[in-house]
Amino acid sequence: MQDLSEFINKTMQEWKVPGLAIAIVKDSQIIFCEGFGLRDVENNLKVTPKTLFAVASCTKPFTTMAMGILADRGKLDWDKPVRNYLPTFKLYNSYATEHMTPRDLVTHRSGLPRHDFAWYGSPLTRQEIFERLQYLQPTQELRTTFQYQNLMYMTAGYLVGEIAQSSWEEFVLQEIFNSLGMRNSNFSVVTSQKTNDFAFPYKEKDEEVKKIPFRNMDTIGPAGSMNSNITDMAQWLLLHLNQGKYGDKQIISTTNLTSMYSPQFIIPDAIKYNEMFHSSYGLGWYITAYRGHKLIEHGGNIDGFSALTALLPQDNIGIVVLTNLHKTPVREIVVYYVCDQLLNLETIPWNERKNKEAAEAKEAAEKTKEKMNSERKTGTQPSHSLEDYTGEFEHPAYGVVKIEIQDDHFIATHNSLVYELRHYHYDIFELTFDFFETPKLISFLTDTKGNINSLCIPLEPSFKDIVFTKGDS
Repeated sequence: MQDLSEFINKTMQEWKVPGLAIAIVKDSQIIFCEGFGLRDVENNLKVTPKTLFAVASCTKPFTTMAMGILADRGKLDWDKPVRNYLPTFKLYNSYATEHMTPRDLVTHRSGLPRHDFAWYGSPLTRQEIFERLQYLQPTQELRTTFQYQNLMYMTAGYLVGEIAQSSWEEFVLQEIFNSLGMRNSNFSVVTSQKTNDFAFPYKEKDEEVKKIPFRNMDTIGPAGSMNSNITDMAQWLLLHLNQGKYGDKQIISTTNLTSMYSPQFIIPDAIKYNEMFHSSYGLGWYITAYRGHKLIEHGGNIDGFSALTALLPQDNIGIVVLTNLHKTPVREIVVYYVCDQLLNLETIPWNERKNKEAAEAKEAAEKTKEKMNSERKTGTQPSHSLEDYTGEFEHPAYGVVKIEIQDDHFIATHNSLVYELRHYHYDIFELTFDFFETPKLISFLTDTKGNINSLCIPLEPSFKDIVFTKGDS
């Protein structure tokens, strides 16, 4: 592993990653635990093993661990209806409402697509979003298709809190953090920013890396609000590699821990590289194989942070990589490099492969923009005066979109997110946002009297446009 530091520094520089931290566990020993680069570029503050990063969806296995602990105590049955525990649980589909189980909640087979913009930036509480689930339409039947779903994880955490008669945060704190000595980990970026060693979030745009605002994830907490450092996360790795036992204490039964690593649902994917194997999803973990070795992993992405937790249980290896750059492939490049080294295998050129993938994605985005420009009908005008398009448009689950005039264009505000709108053609406008690779086309619709009465926005890629209805003016 003597070349690891050199490899990490070189890879970070190539991908413009400000800061990175990595912990490696092998045979129940922490063999590497170091920070690289900067947690705060502007003030030249270095990453340390104690630097807090948002771990985003690496939070999900903590939620399923909490559920497993409750199952060990006879307080939760993975396969009884959710309504046994949450009587007010209600989905758009009545069959799913009655038959959804805790196992379904955490295996991404609810029938719902992501619907992330129903919660992203929302000012609503966890309970309020829980109550709005009934207005989110599914795209598939229950247990037929893998569709990654954060809101069901939020619901799973809400369920944990209700069963424990406290909250998801309090239960995970008491039963996992405190038991493992994870003293620095927390559940909110608000808490992180009150400490003296935390990483700021960064994003690359137009070839330049810039600091961006923190994204508060408190409402959706059980799906991805955790913040931690590699010192704490190394303890998490040790727990998993020691069959659910930490020191002299059995935190979770081996039976429930093993079920987390057991395939619960197949993920229909095309295998891009020969070194990888078909993927399935367990209870809070992706299950695959890397070069013939069983690999259990979960990644996480949220504004300005990217993380990856990986376990090779049969080889007694655990790795966690935390970074403060938005959606960087460096997490996989570093993890797979470590796997190659520890398994004594010839190094695979993951860096070159990821560079090729990034170039292909960039080219695809450019082609989409070109197609949009070529399909635009020039010389058209909106059918109404600009004032007619302003006002508040509401969806029962997605909330309110407010349209206002600013200078010569519209501003759309949804939750706490602000979008720019530029006229495209007719009553169609281009919506741009920093986190969209390409602009989205939104349309204003009229009623039979010719009045603007609704707004259609493609906020869910796998679903028809979300329709927001104009309120009384």
